[in-house]
Amino acid sequence: MPSSPACWIDDPATLQSRLQAASARVGLDTEFIRERTFWPQLALVQVALERDDGGIDVLLVDPLIPGMLDALRPLLADPTIVKIMHSASEDLVALGHACGVAPAPLFDTQIAAALAGTGSGMGYQRLVQDTLGIALPKGETRSDWLRRPLSPTQLEYAADDVEHLFALHETLAAKIAVLGREAWLEEDCARLVATAGNMEGERWPQLGGRTGLFLDADAQRRLLRLLRWREQYARSHDRPRSWILDNELATLLARDPPADPAALQRRLDAHPKAPRKLGAAIWDALVTELPDEAEAPIARAEEPDRKRLKQLQQAVAARSAELGLPDGVLASRKWLEALVEGADWPGALSGWRRAQLEPTLAPLLEKAGGLVERSV
Repeated sequence: MPSSPACWIDDPATLQSRLQAASARVGLDTEFIRERTFWPQLALVQVALERDDGGIDVLLVDPLIPGMLDALRPLLADPTIVKIMHSASEDLVALGHACGVAPAPLFDTQIAAALAGTGSGMGYQRLVQDTLGIALPKGETRSDWLRRPLSPTQLEYAADDVEHLFALHETLAAKIAVLGREAWLEEDCARLVATAGNMEGERWPQLGGRTGLFLDADAQRRLLRLLRWREQYARSHDRPRSWILDNELATLLARDPPADPAALQRRLDAHPKAPRKLGAAIWDALVTELPDEAEAPIARAEEPDRKRLKQLQQAVAARSAELGLPDGVLASRKWLEALVEGADWPGALSGWRRAQLEPTLAPLLEKAGGLVERSV
Protein backbone atom coordinates (compact mmCIF):
# COMPACT_ATOMS: atom_id res chain seq x y z
CA MET A 1 0.00 0.00 0.00
CA PRO A 2 1.41 3.44 -0.86
CA SER A 3 2.53 5.95 1.72
CA SER A 4 0.28 8.69 2.96
CA PRO A 5 1.44 12.28 2.40
CA ALA A 6 4.38 13.25 4.58
CA CYS A 7 3.37 14.94 7.83
CA TRP A 8 5.20 18.03 9.08
CA ILE A 9 5.77 17.72 12.85
CA ASP A 10 6.36 20.95 14.77
CA ASP A 11 4.91 19.97 18.14
CA PRO A 12 6.75 17.63 20.58
CA ALA A 13 3.53 16.22 21.99
CA THR A 14 2.37 15.29 18.49
CA LEU A 15 5.68 13.56 17.84
CA GLN A 16 5.45 11.59 21.08
CA SER A 17 1.94 10.47 20.15
CA ARG A 18 2.92 9.43 16.63
CA LEU A 19 6.00 7.53 17.80
CA GLN A 20 3.89 5.34 20.07
CA ALA A 21 2.90 3.53 16.88
CA ALA A 22 6.51 2.64 16.08
CA SER A 23 6.93 -1.07 15.37
CA ALA A 24 10.09 -3.20 15.49
CA ARG A 25 11.75 -1.06 12.81
CA VAL A 26 11.73 2.55 11.65
CA GLY A 27 13.33 4.36 8.73
CA LEU A 28 15.48 7.30 9.69
CA ASP A 29 17.41 10.09 7.97
CA THR A 30 18.51 13.65 8.68
CA GLU A 31 19.30 16.88 6.90
CA PHE A 32 21.96 19.10 8.45
CA ILE A 33 24.33 21.99 7.76
CA ARG A 34 28.03 21.73 8.56
CA GLU A 35 29.75 24.68 6.94
CA ARG A 36 30.64 27.01 9.80
CA THR A 37 30.59 24.62 12.75
CA PHE A 38 32.41 21.52 13.98
CA TRP A 39 29.20 19.70 14.83
CA PRO A 40 26.46 19.21 12.23
CA GLN A 41 23.55 21.58 12.76
CA LEU A 42 20.55 19.28 12.73
CA ALA A 43 17.92 20.87 10.49
CA LEU A 44 15.41 18.08 9.81
CA VAL A 45 14.76 14.52 10.94
CA GLN A 46 12.79 12.17 8.72
CA VAL A 47 11.09 9.19 10.35
CA ALA A 48 9.26 6.43 8.46
CA LEU A 49 6.70 4.37 10.41
CA GLU A 50 4.88 1.24 9.30
CA ARG A 51 1.09 1.21 9.47
CA ASP A 52 -1.03 -1.79 10.36
CA ASP A 53 -2.46 -1.79 6.83
CA GLY A 54 1.01 -2.14 5.30
CA GLY A 55 1.38 1.52 4.34
CA ILE A 56 4.05 3.96 5.49
CA ASP A 57 3.73 7.20 7.40
CA VAL A 58 6.57 9.68 6.89
CA LEU A 59 7.12 12.24 9.64
CA LEU A 60 9.18 15.33 8.85
CA VAL A 61 10.31 16.44 12.28
CA ASP A 62 11.45 20.01 12.92
CA PRO A 63 14.33 19.71 15.44
CA LEU A 64 14.54 23.50 15.77
CA ILE A 65 11.39 23.47 17.92
CA PRO A 66 12.12 23.46 21.69
CA GLY A 67 11.46 20.06 23.24
CA MET A 68 11.48 18.19 19.93
CA LEU A 69 14.81 16.47 20.54
CA ASP A 70 13.62 15.30 23.95
CA ALA A 71 10.58 13.76 22.29
CA LEU A 72 12.76 12.03 19.69
CA ARG A 73 15.40 10.69 22.09
CA PRO A 74 13.47 7.63 23.43
CA LEU A 75 13.04 6.27 19.90
CA LEU A 76 16.76 6.58 19.16
CA ALA A 77 17.69 4.85 22.41
CA ASP A 78 15.13 2.03 22.23
CA PRO A 79 17.15 -1.20 21.81
CA THR A 80 14.09 -3.12 20.58
CA ILE A 81 13.58 -0.92 17.48
CA VAL A 82 15.91 -1.33 14.49
CA LYS A 83 16.84 1.96 12.86
CA ILE A 84 17.14 1.58 9.09
CA MET A 85 19.42 4.24 7.58
CA HIS A 86 21.57 4.69 4.50
CA SER A 87 25.22 5.72 4.72
CA ALA A 88 24.56 6.75 8.28
CA SER A 89 27.95 7.92 9.57
CA GLU A 90 27.32 11.69 9.48
CA ASP A 91 23.66 11.30 10.44
CA LEU A 92 24.77 9.38 13.53
CA VAL A 93 27.09 12.22 14.52
CA ALA A 94 24.35 14.80 13.97
CA LEU A 95 21.79 12.87 16.01
CA GLY A 96 24.29 11.85 18.66
CA HIS A 97 25.40 15.41 19.28
CA ALA A 98 21.92 16.94 19.18
CA CYS A 99 20.09 14.25 21.16
CA GLY A 100 22.88 12.84 23.32
CA VAL A 101 22.35 9.34 21.94
CA ALA A 102 23.16 7.72 18.60
CA PRO A 103 20.41 5.55 17.09
CA ALA A 104 20.95 1.84 17.69
CA PRO A 105 20.62 -0.94 16.77
CA LEU A 106 21.41 0.12 13.21
CA PHE A 107 20.77 -1.48 9.84
CA ASP A 108 22.76 0.56 7.32
CA THR A 109 21.53 -0.23 3.82
CA GLN A 110 24.80 0.92 2.22
CA ILE A 111 26.79 -1.53 4.35
CA ALA A 112 24.22 -4.25 3.74
CA ALA A 113 24.39 -3.73 -0.02
CA ALA A 114 28.18 -4.15 0.07
CA LEU A 115 28.06 -7.33 2.17
CA ALA A 116 25.30 -8.72 -0.04
CA GLY A 117 27.51 -8.22 -3.09
CA THR A 118 25.22 -5.59 -4.61
CA GLY A 119 27.82 -2.83 -4.68
CA SER A 120 30.25 -0.88 -2.54
CA GLY A 121 29.57 2.70 -1.43
CA MET A 122 26.32 2.93 -3.37
CA GLY A 123 24.31 6.13 -3.03
CA TYR A 124 20.71 5.96 -1.93
CA GLN A 125 19.24 6.94 -5.30
CA ARG A 126 21.24 4.34 -7.19
CA LEU A 127 20.49 1.61 -4.65
CA VAL A 128 16.77 2.35 -4.85
CA GLN A 129 16.95 2.32 -8.66
CA ASP A 130 18.99 -0.89 -8.90
CA THR A 131 17.16 -2.77 -6.14
CA LEU A 132 13.58 -1.54 -6.41
CA GLY A 133 13.45 -0.15 -9.95
CA ILE A 134 12.31 3.26 -8.68
CA ALA A 135 13.89 6.45 -10.07
CA LEU A 136 14.13 9.24 -7.51
CA PRO A 137 14.49 12.92 -8.43
CA LYS A 138 17.67 14.81 -7.63
CA GLY A 139 18.30 18.43 -6.86
CA GLU A 140 17.96 19.30 -3.15
CA THR A 141 21.16 17.86 -1.68
CA ARG A 142 22.72 21.31 -1.19
CA SER A 143 19.59 23.13 0.02
CA ASP A 144 19.43 25.46 2.99
CA TRP A 145 17.65 23.07 5.32
CA LEU A 146 17.64 25.57 8.19
CA ARG A 147 15.29 27.98 6.46
CA ARG A 148 11.59 27.97 7.29
CA PRO A 149 9.28 27.19 5.72
CA LEU A 150 10.90 24.48 3.62
CA SER A 151 9.82 24.42 -0.02
CA PRO A 152 7.52 21.70 -1.40
CA THR A 153 10.48 20.37 -3.39
CA GLN A 154 12.58 20.10 -0.24
CA LEU A 155 9.79 18.32 1.61
CA GLU A 156 9.32 15.83 -1.23
CA TYR A 157 13.05 15.14 -1.42
CA ALA A 158 13.26 14.65 2.36
CA ALA A 159 10.33 12.23 2.37
CA ASP A 160 11.82 10.20 -0.50
CA ASP A 161 14.95 9.63 1.58
CA VAL A 162 13.07 7.39 4.04
CA GLU A 163 10.04 6.16 2.09
CA HIS A 164 11.91 3.25 0.47
CA LEU A 165 14.05 2.16 3.42
CA PHE A 166 11.66 -0.61 4.48
CA ALA A 167 11.66 -2.19 1.02
CA LEU A 168 15.47 -1.97 0.87
CA HIS A 169 15.68 -3.52 4.33
CA GLU A 170 13.52 -6.47 3.38
CA THR A 171 15.40 -7.17 0.14
CA LEU A 172 18.90 -6.76 1.57
CA ALA A 173 18.18 -8.56 4.84
CA ALA A 174 16.93 -11.55 2.85
CA LYS A 175 20.15 -11.62 0.79
CA ILE A 176 22.29 -11.28 3.90
CA ALA A 177 20.40 -14.14 5.57
CA VAL A 178 20.87 -16.45 2.57
CA LEU A 179 24.61 -15.71 2.66
CA GLY A 180 24.77 -16.21 6.43
CA ARG A 181 26.32 -12.79 6.97
CA GLU A 182 24.02 -11.36 9.62
CA ALA A 183 26.86 -11.26 12.16
CA TRP A 184 29.10 -9.42 9.67
CA LEU A 185 26.46 -6.76 9.16
CA GLU A 186 25.78 -6.42 12.87
CA GLU A 187 29.50 -6.00 13.56
CA ASP A 188 30.02 -3.35 10.89
CA CYS A 189 26.93 -1.38 11.91
CA ALA A 190 27.88 -1.51 15.60
CA ARG A 191 31.36 -0.23 14.73
CA LEU A 192 29.81 2.66 12.79
CA VAL A 193 27.68 3.63 15.80
CA ALA A 194 30.66 3.37 18.15
CA THR A 195 32.81 5.52 15.86
CA ALA A 196 30.11 8.19 15.72
CA GLY A 197 29.97 8.21 19.50
CA ASN A 198 33.71 8.78 19.89
CA MET A 199 33.96 12.18 21.58
CA GLU A 200 37.76 12.28 21.62
CA GLY A 201 38.64 12.10 17.93
CA GLU A 202 41.45 10.05 16.40
CA ARG A 203 44.17 8.97 18.80
CA TRP A 204 46.97 9.53 16.26
CA PRO A 205 45.78 12.38 14.00
CA GLN A 206 49.35 13.13 12.86
CA LEU A 207 49.18 10.01 10.69
CA GLY A 208 46.22 11.32 8.67
CA GLY A 209 48.10 13.43 6.11
CA ARG A 210 51.22 13.23 3.99
CA THR A 211 52.85 16.32 5.51
CA GLY A 212 53.73 14.45 8.68
CA LEU A 213 55.65 11.83 6.71
CA PHE A 214 58.54 14.25 6.18
CA LEU A 215 58.94 15.30 9.82
CA ASP A 216 61.44 13.72 12.19
CA ALA A 217 60.17 11.85 15.26
CA ASP A 218 60.29 14.85 17.61
CA ALA A 219 58.46 17.05 15.09
CA GLN A 220 55.79 14.38 14.61
CA ARG A 221 55.20 14.32 18.35
CA ARG A 222 54.87 18.12 18.38
CA LEU A 223 52.39 17.85 15.51
CA LEU A 224 50.45 15.27 17.50
CA ARG A 225 50.20 17.70 20.42
CA LEU A 226 48.92 20.51 18.21
CA LEU A 227 46.38 18.36 16.41
CA ARG A 228 45.06 16.84 19.64
CA TRP A 229 44.66 20.34 21.09
CA ARG A 230 42.98 21.57 17.91
CA GLU A 231 40.51 18.69 17.97
CA GLN A 232 39.43 19.38 21.53
CA TYR A 233 39.22 23.13 20.96
CA ALA A 234 37.19 22.71 17.77
CA ARG A 235 34.77 20.34 19.48
CA SER A 236 34.30 22.44 22.61
CA HIS A 237 33.93 25.73 20.67
CA ASP A 238 31.95 24.20 17.76
CA ARG A 239 34.19 25.56 15.02
CA PRO A 240 35.72 23.82 11.98
CA ARG A 241 39.22 22.49 12.61
CA SER A 242 40.74 24.60 9.85
CA TRP A 243 39.32 27.74 11.46
CA ILE A 244 41.26 26.96 14.63
CA LEU A 245 44.62 25.95 13.14
CA ASP A 246 45.10 24.87 9.54
CA ASN A 247 47.26 21.87 8.68
CA GLU A 248 49.95 23.91 6.94
CA LEU A 249 50.61 26.16 9.93
CA ALA A 250 50.47 23.25 12.38
CA THR A 251 53.10 21.42 10.34
CA LEU A 252 55.34 24.50 10.11
CA LEU A 253 55.21 25.02 13.89
CA ALA A 254 55.95 21.34 14.51
CA ARG A 255 58.88 21.28 12.09
CA ASP A 256 60.46 24.55 13.26
CA PRO A 257 59.11 25.36 16.72
CA PRO A 258 59.49 28.95 17.99
CA ALA A 259 61.90 29.54 20.86
CA ASP A 260 59.40 31.21 23.19
CA PRO A 261 55.83 32.57 23.33
CA ALA A 262 56.88 35.93 21.91
CA ALA A 263 58.48 34.25 18.88
CA LEU A 264 55.34 32.19 18.38
CA GLN A 265 53.18 35.30 18.46
CA ARG A 266 55.36 36.95 15.83
CA ARG A 267 54.93 33.87 13.63
CA LEU A 268 51.17 33.98 14.11
CA ASP A 269 51.00 37.69 13.37
CA ALA A 270 52.84 37.13 10.09
CA HIS A 271 50.63 34.25 8.94
CA PRO A 272 47.43 35.31 7.11
CA LYS A 273 45.26 32.47 8.47
CA ALA A 274 46.76 32.24 11.96
CA PRO A 275 44.58 32.33 15.09
CA ARG A 276 46.42 35.29 16.63
CA LYS A 277 44.31 35.37 19.78
CA LEU A 278 45.11 31.75 20.60
CA GLY A 279 48.86 32.18 20.91
CA ALA A 280 49.05 31.24 24.59
CA ALA A 281 46.95 28.11 24.13
CA ILE A 282 48.96 27.04 21.08
CA TRP A 283 52.23 27.55 22.97
CA ASP A 284 51.01 25.40 25.85
CA ALA A 285 49.93 22.67 23.42
CA LEU A 286 53.22 22.79 21.55
CA VAL A 287 55.49 22.41 24.61
CA THR A 288 53.37 20.19 26.87
CA GLU A 289 54.16 16.51 26.50
CA LEU A 290 51.22 14.13 26.20
CA PRO A 291 51.02 11.19 28.60
CA ASP A 292 50.95 8.68 25.73
CA GLU A 293 53.07 10.38 23.08
CA ALA A 294 55.93 7.92 23.60
CA GLU A 295 53.55 5.26 22.23
CA ALA A 296 52.79 7.27 19.09
CA PRO A 297 53.59 5.43 15.84
CA ILE A 298 56.06 7.30 13.66
CA ALA A 299 54.97 7.94 10.07
CA ARG A 300 57.70 7.15 7.55
CA ALA A 301 58.23 8.72 4.16
CA GLU A 302 59.57 5.60 2.51
CA GLU A 303 57.20 3.59 0.38
CA PRO A 304 55.87 0.32 1.78
CA ASP A 305 57.18 -2.97 0.42
CA ARG A 306 55.41 -2.78 -2.93
CA LYS A 307 55.98 -6.42 -3.80
CA ARG A 308 54.58 -7.65 -0.50
CA LEU A 309 51.70 -5.18 -0.66
CA LYS A 310 50.79 -6.37 -4.15
CA GLN A 311 50.81 -9.98 -2.94
CA LEU A 312 48.44 -9.07 -0.14
CA GLN A 313 46.18 -7.16 -2.53
CA GLN A 314 46.05 -10.11 -4.89
CA ALA A 315 45.22 -12.44 -2.02
CA VAL A 316 42.46 -10.12 -0.81
CA ALA A 317 41.08 -9.78 -4.34
CA ALA A 318 40.98 -13.56 -4.71
CA ARG A 319 39.20 -14.01 -1.40
CA SER A 320 36.77 -11.19 -2.23
CA ALA A 321 35.91 -12.90 -5.51
CA GLU A 322 35.27 -16.17 -3.67
CA LEU A 323 32.93 -14.37 -1.28
CA GLY A 324 31.28 -12.27 -3.98
CA LEU A 325 32.26 -9.04 -2.24
CA PRO A 326 32.91 -5.80 -4.15
CA ASP A 327 36.46 -4.42 -4.24
CA GLY A 328 37.50 -2.59 -1.10
CA VAL A 329 34.93 -4.15 1.22
CA LEU A 330 37.17 -6.86 2.62
CA ALA A 331 40.32 -4.74 3.07
CA SER A 332 41.50 -1.35 1.86
CA ARG A 333 45.03 -0.55 0.71
CA LYS A 334 45.56 1.56 3.84
CA TRP A 335 44.74 -1.37 6.11
CA LEU A 336 47.05 -3.67 4.18
CA GLU A 337 49.89 -1.13 4.36
CA ALA A 338 49.51 -1.15 8.13
CA LEU A 339 49.88 -4.94 8.15
CA VAL A 340 52.97 -4.80 5.93
CA GLU A 341 54.55 -2.33 8.34
CA GLY A 342 54.02 -4.80 11.17
CA ALA A 343 51.09 -3.06 12.85
CA ASP A 344 48.38 -4.99 14.62
CA TRP A 345 45.21 -5.79 12.70
CA PRO A 346 43.43 -2.41 12.38
CA GLY A 347 40.05 -2.21 14.08
CA ALA A 348 38.08 -2.55 10.85
CA LEU A 349 40.18 -5.59 9.88
CA SER A 350 39.49 -7.37 13.14
CA GLY A 351 36.44 -9.52 13.71
CA TRP A 352 34.93 -11.22 10.69
CA ARG A 353 37.44 -9.74 8.23
CA ARG A 354 40.39 -11.13 10.14
CA ALA A 355 38.72 -14.53 10.24
CA GLN A 356 38.35 -14.46 6.46
CA LEU A 357 41.84 -13.12 5.68
CA GLU A 358 44.27 -14.41 8.28
CA PRO A 359 44.62 -17.96 6.94
CA THR A 360 45.73 -16.53 3.58
CA LEU A 361 47.61 -13.42 4.68
CA ALA A 362 49.50 -14.78 7.70
CA PRO A 363 52.04 -16.76 5.60
CA LEU A 364 52.69 -13.71 3.41
CA LEU A 365 53.15 -11.48 6.45
CA GLU A 366 55.47 -14.00 8.07
CA LYS A 367 57.73 -14.00 5.02
CA ALA A 368 57.79 -10.19 5.15
CA GLY A 369 58.72 -10.20 8.80
CA GLY A 370 55.48 -8.42 9.57
CA LEU A 371 52.51 -9.33 11.70
CA VAL A 372 52.06 -13.02 12.36
CA GLU A 373 49.95 -13.39 15.47
CA ARG A 374 48.86 -10.70 17.83
CA SER A 375 45.85 -10.20 20.03
CA VAL A 376 42.98 -8.23 18.59
